[in-house]
Amino acid sequence: MTNESPRWFKSSHSDNGGQCVEIAANLAAHGTVPVRDSKDPHGPVLAFDTTAWSAFVAGIKAGDFAP
Repeated sequence: MTNESPRWFKSSHSDNGGQCVEIAANLAAHGTVPVRDSKDPHGPVLAFDTTAWSAFVAGIKAGDFAP
């Protein structure tokens, strides 16, 4: 556990279409990547294990989730 506050950011690939999430990558060093809906900054936060988050990002880059 950490007392460090999350520093939220959106991807530079975001097009402001309202379908964005923000992550707090600064907490990855503590083993977790918090994710939230950018439209609801006071709403719920999902916390992903860094290994799971890395696999998800790699899958996106590989096109595994393409329609």
